[in-house]
Amino acid sequence: MKKYLNFSLGYAIAAMAAGVFYREFTKLHDFTGVTALGKVHGHLFLLGMLLFLVVALFAGRWELTRRKPFRLFLVLYNIGVPLTAVMLLVRGIPQVLGLTLSPGASAAISGIAGIGHILTGVGLLLLLFALRQCGKDEA
Repeated sequence: MKKYLNFSLGYAIAAMAAGVFYREFTKLHDFTGVTALGKVHGHLFLLGMLLFLVVALFAGRWELTRRKPFRLFLVLYNIGVPLTAVMLLVRGIPQVLGLTLSPGASAAISGIAGIGHILTGVGLLLLLFALRQCGKDEA
C-alpha cells in the first residue's frame, strides 16, 4: 500500500508544479486565452493522485500485486499518464508563446499524446480486470 501512496504523492507534487508553471508562465507572457497547459494540472491530480489513492485502498484489502493485469496496469499507466502530461506541455508552451507549429510537428504531438491516452485507457481497463478477479476470488 505504501508504494501506491508514494505514487499518489509523486503525482500530487507533479500536479502542483504543473499548476504553478501554468499560472506563472501564462502570467509572464500576458497570455489570457485557453491553452493545453491548463489541462496538465487536472490530468495529473485526477488520473495520478486520485487514482493511486483509490488503488491504495484496494491494495490494503486485496492482494492486487499477485494479479498479472495489475502488474501490467502499473507499467502501462505510469507510462501513459506522464506521457500525456508531457505532450500537453509540449502543445501548450508554443500556444502561450504564439508559435505556429508545422503540420508535421503538430501531428507528431497529437500522435504521441494519443499514444499516452491509449496507454492510460488500457491501463485503466487492466486495473478493472484485476479488481474484478479479486472480487471473484472473494465471492
